[in-house]
Amino acid sequence: MGQQVVLSGILQCSFGAAPVPLVVTPEKLVLAGNLPAANIMDHIPIKNIPSFGLCRAPLNPAVIAATALPVPGVPKPAPCVPVTPAPWIVGAPTVLIGNFPALNNSSKCMCVWGGVISINYAGQATVQIP
Repeated sequence: MGQQVVLSGILQCSFGAAPVPLVVTPEKLVLAGNLPAANIMDHIPIKNIPSFGLCRAPLNPAVIAATALPVPGVPKPAPCVPVTPAPWIVGAPTVLIGNFPALNNSSKCMCVWGGVISINYAGQATVQIP
């Protein structure tokens, strides 16, 4: 069984410099471990998924531009601005929060620059979901 992800769960991008907390707004009115519970639709850049500091994704235009100067070909990180147009996959399809599958700690979210965002810590350790 997985764990229900909540506000302050810790996220990490495969191309990001630092882990960041997930932001879950309380409009769904569902709590787990006394914190707002997330669903797969909590994927909005900046609103739900903050910047990971610096990005090293070779497809990110900012990284490409930074790599061109001052020494071409030497990868240079650039400021991270996540671009996550699709929901988290897969979530827990048998547990609905706000009519969408609940977000469990094995879910992944894809950034268009090639990064895979994973959940390092669910934010709580008492509520388990499939």
